[in-house]
Amino acid sequence: MSEQAILKLEGVHTHIGAYHILHGVDFEVPTGQVTMLLGRNGAGKTTTLRTIMGLWQASRGHVFFDGRAIGGEKGRLTTPDISTLGIAYVPENMGIFSDLSVRENILLAARKARSVDDIDTQRLEWLFGLFPAIRKFWLYPAGKLSGGQKQMLAICRAMIEPRRLLLIDEPSKGLAPAIVQNLIAALRELKATQTTVLLVEQNFSMAKALGDRVAVMDDGRIVHKGEMAELAQDESLQQRLLGLSLGAHQ
Repeated sequence: MSEQAILKLEGVHTHIGAYHILHGVDFEVPTGQVTMLLGRNGAGKTTTLRTIMGLWQASRGHVFFDGRAIGGEKGRLTTPDISTLGIAYVPENMGIFSDLSVRENILLAARKARSVDDIDTQRLEWLFGLFPAIRKFWLYPAGKLSGGQKQMLAICRAMIEPRRLLLIDEPSKGLAPAIVQNLIAALRELKATQTTVLLVEQNFSMAKALGDRVAVMDDGRIVHKGEMAELAQDESLQQRLLGLSLGAHQ
């Protein structure tokens, strides 16, 4: 594993029932950077995140976190054990509890806290600064939040305790452009704290704004790895890998 990489996948294959979804996935996530995982629908991006988290087990290959085997042939940790290493996952469906308040959702995610008073006040204020809507709607039922506010709550839940790696699956999906811009601004602030993020995204302007590195998937394989800025500047490569131009999504 590269000295600067906190996560590495080597030759990862994942089967779901009779379906062979991942076919030898290889890439690294450098520490303190935002790595974008891009690709057309059905390319295997969500399966990759779920395999990293142990929600689906790699049938072959290896998943390493900070040099330790957490999935695949050399080690198969459970999802709770993987979480305790400092990895948080924000799924596409956000995973919030609609009938509970924003406050109660945050408290449930803060596993070491029995009450809100036990939560690190400085960390909570930091999250309020990133996502002001969380403070504003603190006592509201989470199910009554807008789509963008729910997404912000999901990220806050993942970050309420210190995390070494954050996996986020399509945070901008279904959001209005103005809300996407707010989300980009918040994630930029998070990026400035050197939080390591692996981000699956279909919104290419968000990918360009946030990504340091990029891995592109197609049919369960990594078909391109490199600097996000290089992909953003190469329209022919965008067209070949993704079928779309980043320039058309400003």
